[in-house]
Amino acid sequence: MTYFYVKALHIIFVVTWFSGLFYIVRLFIYNREANDKPETERHILQRQFNIMIKRLWYGITWPSAILTLVFGSWMLYLYGSVPAWLLMKLVFVILLFLYHFSLHALFKQQTNGIFRYSSQQLRIWNEVATLFLIAIVFLVVVKQGISLVYGLSGLLLLMLIFILIIRLYKNIRNKKP
Repeated sequence: MTYFYVKALHIIFVVTWFSGLFYIVRLFIYNREANDKPETERHILQRQFNIMIKRLWYGITWPSAILTLVFGSWMLYLYGSVPAWLLMKLVFVILLFLYHFSLHALFKQQTNGIFRYSSQQLRIWNEVATLFLIAIVFLVVVKQGISLVYGLSGLLLLMLIFILIIRLYKNIRNKKP
């Protein structure tokens, strides 16, 4: 019975963690685009975005990541074994934490007024979390029913589709007056 309560809490914090990961990069994009505005507008926008970024990062995203790790580890302990699908999921979770740390580096840069990446590059980086979400959910739901080759091929195809959509969006946006 304990396993299901721990599993429910794990899922709740996975959802809030991903919510934070998705939204933080959107805020990075808006903050980056505000950097190109006239001085008065830039100052007002960036001050507000920095407040929002800090609150989201430290108030939701980091605590959710930590609680996801705590309840996930507890679930792993209660589960008792590590089948192949779960091992693959753990690899994706480790990669997701590396992605999280990369966002922390972006967080530090932007709060210091350093903008190394264009909004276009940030839009592409924003989709990385989507790929992790899809991979992890498929592994958890389908388990052994999916082959490694088909799974990775599907993720690669999805990544290419995301890049094409982002480029299409950029072209449409650049054509607006």
